[in-house]
Amino acid sequence: MNKKFLNVFLVTSALMFLVSCSGVKPDAVASKDNAESNINKKMFPQEDAYIMFALRAEAIGDNKSASKLFYDMYEKSKRKEYLYKSLQNDLALKNYQKVVKVADAVLKGSLDDFKLVRFKIVSLIQMGKLDEALHISTALVEKSKETEDYILTSDIYIKQKKYNMALKYLDSAYVKNYDEKVLDKMAILLYVDLGRKKDAIAQLETHSRIRGCSKLICDRLIGFYSKENNIDGILSTYIRMYEKDKKPEIASKIIQIYAYKKEYKKMIAFLEKNKTDNETLLELYAFTKDYKKAFPLADKLYKENGDIKYLGQSAIYEYESSDKKGKKSILKSVVKKLESVVQADPDPLYENYLGYILIDHDLNVKEGIKHIKNVLKVQPNSAFYLDSLAWGYYKEGQCKRAKKIMDRVVTLDGGDDTEVKVHVKKINSCVKNKKGKK
Repeated sequence: MNKKFLNVFLVTSALMFLVSCSGVKPDAVASKDNAESNINKKMFPQEDAYIMFALRAEAIGDNKSASKLFYDMYEKSKRKEYLYKSLQNDLALKNYQKVVKVADAVLKGSLDDFKLVRFKIVSLIQMGKLDEALHISTALVEKSKETEDYILTSDIYIKQKKYNMALKYLDSAYVKNYDEKVLDKMAILLYVDLGRKKDAIAQLETHSRIRGCSKLICDRLIGFYSKENNIDGILSTYIRMYEKDKKPEIASKIIQIYAYKKEYKKMIAFLEKNKTDNETLLELYAFTKDYKKAFPLADKLYKENGDIKYLGQSAIYEYESSDKKGKKSILKSVVKKLESVVQADPDPLYENYLGYILIDHDLNVKEGIKHIKNVLKVQPNSAFYLDSLAWGYYKEGQCKRAKKIMDRVVTLDGGDDTEVKVHVKKINSCVKNKKGKK
């Protein structure tokens, strides 16, 4: 590469980097007509080397050297971007008096260089000279009308605990472009410092409804609603967040709140609409006894991931959702599924269900009793499993044996279940009449 071109390239690239860092547009460096030529023009020998050394010093945290190098470059070139970079490093070093001195020497009492004035104001604030900083800041904001100067002025008022004046300037900044960061500062000021909690929330809600609920605004709303213990507000905000950003963790929060409020219908509607958590949706269908929806969903989950528990649930919900539970095709399908489940994993829940169906529908009472005895080895004191065994003996006509078991069942947890009561009545009647079903 041509050395002269390399030098120009290095200077141009570094200067454009400095301009972007300073926040000053390229046309502020020189006049509109010669801006491009000035940017590309090398203002003094070895300018490119100075730039590289200065940036390197800044990168390794040697702010003192960086400041000196940038200031030397400013004196040699009179490019303001170098001066700004020098002062930025001085601020990092907390050399506030130096910043003020340099700014005053360049400004000579004017406010024409907004960026330089801001350096001075920030330094005065850090030095605790709030009145002087405020005097300059209010004059600057009248001249510039720029958002950052309204914010800077409000920061001084906040330090002086003049919160209403701070709010006034923040409001002026906000209405210029509805910056959510400015609104967030306003909301904190209203909520924390002025105690106007309802106003703070109202401001955030209005913005979120009109301009969207960004993460910053929604997080702030959730924080305020949490302090107010406003569950509905938290839920509403999370729903708006989810509509914009379909993150699983947001959906999880919504589901948790619905569960806390026991609003299961709304929770089901949310899960059905967004299809975020079919496992939880299946549990809700079962909890609300909506077996007609639970059956196909369990079937779907089993086909998707092959988890045998979903095949077992599919069998149970298929049976429970049927209007004709004794229909041969239904029983055949249910028994086949349950046998596959029990063979793969003899879970007591599914094996008891299989045994009970074989007994209750007289499909194979002996085989049913065999399955019930297996589950009782695992849970010998289960009222429901003992009830199934007693019902099997009743079906075989062993009513006294069945009654002996049922006398124990009624003393256990679950012994007052409606179906258990029906079985007790029939078994007692069988014993009384000294006959059982053969």
